[in-house]
This record gives sequence, C-alpha cells and structure tokens, in this order.
Amino acid sequence: MQMTERMLELKDKLEAMGHAVVVSKFAPGYVGKTDEEKEVVKLNDKFNHDAIREFWDVMQNTNAVLVANYEKHGIPNYIGGNTLMEIGFAHVLNQKIFLINPIPDIPFYKTEIEAVRPVIINGDLTKIV
Repeated sequence: MQMTERMLELKDKLEAMGHAVVVSKFAPGYVGKTDEEKEVVKLNDKFNHDAIREFWDVMQNTNAVLVANYEKHGIPNYIGGNTLMEIGFAHVLNQKIFLINPIPDIPFYKTEIEAVRPVIINGDLTKIV
C-alpha cells in the first residue's frame, strides 16, 4: 500500500486499455499520506479490518495480479512481505502474475518469486494479456 498513488495510476491506465481492475477497498485511505502515516493506516487496516483476508476475497474473482514493484528503502523493484503473500495467493489460484519491474534482489524472496514464473513487463502495460 506504500505505492497506492502509483497503483491507482496503473488502474486508470489499465481501465483505459479495456481491462477490468480491482484494488483493495482500503486504497483511498492511503492517498496523500507520508510513508510513516501509511504504516499506521496499514497496521490499523490489518488488525481491525482484516485487510489481508479482504484482498484474498477480492482475488477470488480475478485472473491476474499486477505487482507495482518500485524502489523503496533504497531497494530497486522492492516487494514487501504482504505483496509476497499476494503473489503466493495468485500462484495458488493459478492466476497470471505480472511485475512492473524485474524481481528485486532481496535474499530469500528472489528465489520464491522466480519459482512462480512471473511475467516481467518492464513498465509496458501492453504486455498484460
């Protein structure tokens, strides 16, 4: 959810291309907040609103997931723990997994992400089919 603004931009672009796009119902609560404020909101959503399960429920009716993996904390193409879980959910659901940018070089995560064979689109949304 740290990349909510970018995620919503991607949503608009994909919808303009004819894709049906869903994002977490909690996304609007992150817009315009600092990273520190987003962390507080994120914990509240997870603890008090079962946000992880909410997105699992949303994923049941989709056929793909797009990971908006941009730089965070000085790590290029960052993928956090919650996103790693969502990648796992998508894999178990036999959904296509697309990454905006290459797989990050994060110890232990990298091989897990490689194992689900995501499609790296390098920012080119036309590669989502």
